[in-house]
Amino acid sequence: MKFETKCLHAGYTPQNGEPRVMPIVQSTTYTYDSTESIGKLFDLEEAGYFYTRLANPTTNAVEEKIANLEGGVGALCTSSGQAATFLALLNILTAGDHFISAAAIYGGTFNLFAHTLKKMGIEVTFVDQNASLAELQKAIKTNTKAVFAETIANPAMKVLDIEKFATLAHQNEVPFLIDNTFATPYFCRPIEFGADVVIHSTTKYLDGHAVQTGGVIVDSGKFNWANGKFPQLATPDETYHGIIYTETFGVAAYITKARVQLMRDLGATPSPQNSFLLNLGIETLPVRMDRHFENAMKVAEFLASEKSVTQITYPGLKTDTNYQLMQKYLPNGLCGVISFEIGKNRKRAAQWLDALKLVSLEVHVADIRTCALHPASATHRQLTSQELQQAGISPGLIRLSCGLENAEDIIKDLKQAFRQLEG
Repeated sequence: MKFETKCLHAGYTPQNGEPRVMPIVQSTTYTYDSTESIGKLFDLEEAGYFYTRLANPTTNAVEEKIANLEGGVGALCTSSGQAATFLALLNILTAGDHFISAAAIYGGTFNLFAHTLKKMGIEVTFVDQNASLAELQKAIKTNTKAVFAETIANPAMKVLDIEKFATLAHQNEVPFLIDNTFATPYFCRPIEFGADVVIHSTTKYLDGHAVQTGGVIVDSGKFNWANGKFPQLATPDETYHGIIYTETFGVAAYITKARVQLMRDLGATPSPQNSFLLNLGIETLPVRMDRHFENAMKVAEFLASEKSVTQITYPGLKTDTNYQLMQKYLPNGLCGVISFEIGKNRKRAAQWLDALKLVSLEVHVADIRTCALHPASATHRQLTSQELQQAGISPGLIRLSCGLENAEDIIKDLKQAFRQLEG
């Protein structure tokens, strides 16, 4: 099936007389005929449902669909994008380990890496994603266990050279994890460029309607977890009677461990209702992403010509420094998010944002309604001045997420806000 068809049909195939629309299995528990059957489930000898924290038919259908769309062997849905990032790394990192991350990432992810994981004994080194491979290699340590980055940085809007980061990871025998939230698998499938694990905040474009939070981890099934660096996957797990994930589950070792060990213990589970809503969003993903990109291009071209705008970052513009990377990795489209400045101070940015009428001022991004935000005082507020600079966020930076309204109406609202600023 082609991508658009998969969005509608992958993951759930109704049998004779069953619902056409994927049903919501709103149950925490499932019944069995014998204790032996339940025992086999707990020993991971048989597949099935025994508690919704680990698996649910509605959620599993969405997981299969997303894995199919990204080209992976399996997926695990979580209660938020932040939970997905946390579990994806914790699945392979322990106290004393180190990993590398691009500095231009979402503020919540930056805090997770720089502070929370540090308290757990896991160290991160932030790097400039535009640095050469030789320069990036200098950040590798003997205890480095992973490399992380975002396909399109939020909110810096930098496009990642995916193959360069995959090469960095693989020449050091560690996996490359990438957050593909902004691009979605419709515009970019990072596994095809060497990524080993793909992460999404499904709260954003995959859901598309701002009605539920969620996240997902997709396993490519291509990394060799038995290379000696990841005993968590290649040595016996005493909590499952000595099972060895790489031997028992093969290419699905990573995603199986994330589910049966981390989801079991940490419980960052999405509700079946949220999984149902996520599936509804994915069904229209291709149509929505085309419109988001079309609107963003029109708005970006307007902003580029607006005298009050001192700088704009949107890789869809031929004048953007990341245009060539976009052509390589996202030739069919980008996303609806634009970053721009109308000066270098927070006060001027705030004045412009407060003058908007149609565009919502909200702590969100990437849904069907146009919204805007000042990252330095919101999503990245906890970062120091140096950390903000590393993440590519200036005090005057504005993040604009173009929705599905008529582009002329969006531009009209932006224009009136600029005129108020001038007055």
